[in-house]
Amino acid sequence: MSYADLHTHTLASDGTGSPSDNIRLASEAGLSAVAVTDHDTVGGLAEAQEAGLKYGIAVIPGVEISTVHNGQDIHVLGYWIDEKDSLFLSRLADLRQVRDRRNEMMVARLQELGISITMEDVLKSVQASKKEGDTIGRPHIADALVRLGAADSMADAFNRYLAKGAAAYVNPPRITPFEAVRWIMEAGGAAVLAHPGLYGQDDLIPQLAQAGMIGLEAYHSDHSPEQEEHYAALAQEHGLLITAGSDYHGERGGVVFHAPIGARRIDADVVDRLFERKGLRP
Repeated sequence: MSYADLHTHTLASDGTGSPSDNIRLASEAGLSAVAVTDHDTVGGLAEAQEAGLKYGIAVIPGVEISTVHNGQDIHVLGYWIDEKDSLFLSRLADLRQVRDRRNEMMVARLQELGISITMEDVLKSVQASKKEGDTIGRPHIADALVRLGAADSMADAFNRYLAKGAAAYVNPPRITPFEAVRWIMEAGGAAVLAHPGLYGQDDLIPQLAQAGMIGLEAYHSDHSPEQEEHYAALAQEHGLLITAGSDYHGERGGVVFHAPIGARRIDADVVDRLFERKGLRP
């Protein structure tokens, strides 16, 4: 059997390893395929695909698009997208501007709470590794809070300040998941709902399927075994492909964020089935 991990992040967004590092780790984990799915950017794909040739690993070009539905962050994964599509790249650039505004709003909220933090503090540890088109996100703010002594750990920073409902959480208007599905299809890709167990909005699944989404990430590092069974059954009920992803973000402070590459894996034939259905209208 050959396996794929269809959800990993790199330095291009909020991961801590280079794209080539992810491919090397996928090879070491015994995978035959891995997707690079950075938040609102395809900036890491070229390096990842070059590393795929070196390690003999199939690299699926991907992206994870940030959306909001009923006040809840919803993430939509896109696979086999045309990463050179000019309209798609322009749309991702717009999303990164929203993300930048959100970062600034969170930092301002933290300052209102009496924490001496600036965007310069957030950017300090990542400036050397970031290039144009990369993203900055909440993990970078959390990392700054830990470095400044305002939080004990990444988890503490999220729980106290950055997670939904926490003291500094903000959520500016973003596109809907339905728009994300359309954007992915228009860029020739296949849309899959990321980690549905984190949302509590199962009624959204058949609606997105009707809009053109073709898969559900049933197996995810933050899902319980019961949730994985539940979402695998929902995927089958609605004719969706079942996918799996570690959501690997690298290590911070010696702790792997979400899970190591390969911790969640699916039979690699899903990669071919995603390719076969990419860009298809419902």
